[in-house]
Amino acid sequence: MVDHSFADLTLASLYDTINPWGPDDDFYLDLVRTADAVLDVGCGTGRLLARAAEDRHPGRLTGLDPAAAMLVQARRRAPGVEWLLGDLRTRLWNGEFDLVTMKGHAFQVLLCDDELRAALRAVRSALGDGGRFVFETRNPAARAWETWTPDRVREVTDADGRVVRVWHEVEDASAGDRVTFTETFESCGWLRRRVSRSTLRFLAPEALSGFLAEAGLRVVEQYGDWERGPLTATGPEIITVVTPDR
Repeated sequence: MVDHSFADLTLASLYDTINPWGPDDDFYLDLVRTADAVLDVGCGTGRLLARAAEDRHPGRLTGLDPAAAMLVQARRRAPGVEWLLGDLRTRLWNGEFDLVTMKGHAFQVLLCDDELRAALRAVRSALGDGGRFVFETRNPAARAWETWTPDRVREVTDADGRVVRVWHEVEDASAGDRVTFTETFESCGWLRRRVSRSTLRFLAPEALSGFLAEAGLRVVEQYGDWERGPLTATGPEIITVVTPDR
């Protein structure tokens, strides 16, 4: 789950513990391994490109993230990768990449139509001939936010051995395709708990396809899960592979 709270250095160091490597990472890593030049938008702690670098990826690996604290983690783990602070509104490329990724449901932080259109235009510009843009968004029909409740508390251990409790609580799910929620982090070793507030956008497949087509991007594959199963009405994910529409 993407969360702006991880701009905090303490929380950024916990990100990979709270969100361990999983099938989604394997899915994207397979794509990165076959691409010569990769741009990972919203790269976070950089673990995807860092793993590719560990595997001696021979091409260009570029990570982009707006949170400096996350990039501190990325630079520590893979100093040879190109790590850039910013987002798709502040950086401009022209056909330099054959793969652009946007994992960890980062696509859902693009809330406004204009913001989404600008991001997709930037992706379209960054892709070379035959390039692919791959991302995922939660299927709104699966209503994942209904499980984001305070009774579902997770416990993780930080670098100093302290137990940190983490939970979510939805504030508003009535605003069309947007859901606003809080994420709370609490530890007896901290002076205070940390609470962040975020909003995510849940686009239905039809609306998503419309924005992509408007940006000159054509859907070539869509999956409903990380095993490349078919997109279904209530499956958890909308995993999308697009290419420039020539």
